[in-house]
Amino acid sequence: MKVIKLANPRGFCAGVDRAIDIVSIALEKFGAPIYVRHEVVHNRKVVEDLKRKGAIFVKELSEIPEDGITVFSAHGVSEKVELDAYQRKLKFFDATCPLVSKVHKEVIRFGLAGKDIVMIGHKNHPEVEGTLGRFPEKSTGNMYLVENLDQAKTVSIEQPENLYLVTQTTLSVSDTEEIISELKKRFPSLQEPNSEDICYATQNRQDAVKQLALETQLILVVGSENSSNSNRLKELAEKSGSRSYLVDDPDQISKEMLKNVSALGITAGASAPEELVQSIVHKCVSFGYSNEEELDGLEENIYFKLPAELR
Repeated sequence: MKVIKLANPRGFCAGVDRAIDIVSIALEKFGAPIYVRHEVVHNRKVVEDLKRKGAIFVKELSEIPEDGITVFSAHGVSEKVELDAYQRKLKFFDATCPLVSKVHKEVIRFGLAGKDIVMIGHKNHPEVEGTLGRFPEKSTGNMYLVENLDQAKTVSIEQPENLYLVTQTTLSVSDTEEIISELKKRFPSLQEPNSEDICYATQNRQDAVKQLALETQLILVVGSENSSNSNRLKELAEKSGSRSYLVDDPDQISKEMLKNVSALGITAGASAPEELVQSIVHKCVSFGYSNEEELDGLEENIYFKLPAELR
């Protein structure tokens, strides 16, 4: 018998729900078009659905007309982007995930205190660009980006005794452990946040994948290629002993891909909608899978408020 096992929790988190709601409600309240700087979340289906409703996605604020209503993506923006929006008198709504905003506040606070700050993250990811862009210009400290263990071994810090750590929220704990350990070894005075920067939803979905890997031979991770947290789920599934593919369209799944797989696991990154998960389940059922089973997992009941004007 060929069975499907679904990870729990999976899919949308509170930050993604909030970001999509901000764009959708702005479209209802003000009408199309609504301009969104960068993809509001990293999922192709979500972006295409919002485009059909009248959202226009742009790379820079300069592409937005003077009267354009604007939304900043869930990944956050630099101080410069926010100041540019104010200077152009654009009406904008900030869909930055509150957990990303927490990291921004840490960077501003400790930057103004004159500390050096090291950030673990992926260069050119929108969240990382936004966070680096929150380091205060008038700070007497410096900010450094470390992407991997090799860089942790070689990064040169001007104030090793006055150093603070922040992390991209969508990384995996296992990815950052070695890097943090190396940084602590080299810089014993390194100060960490009171609570981890890696978000609750990222951690919960990673824990669920570890459990899923124990019970399945192959894990399909529903998510787009540019989704950091979805890519981390795929990597973690493989590290946990299960083969894994990242998919964001049922047509990407073939009989050959599922050959000799009797226990199939399915999960979804935090930016992937449940509707897409179910369409992929349906495709797998067409290949002879049945007895769909939801694994036990943590129940998430976190909710982030919408901007006052959109409530």
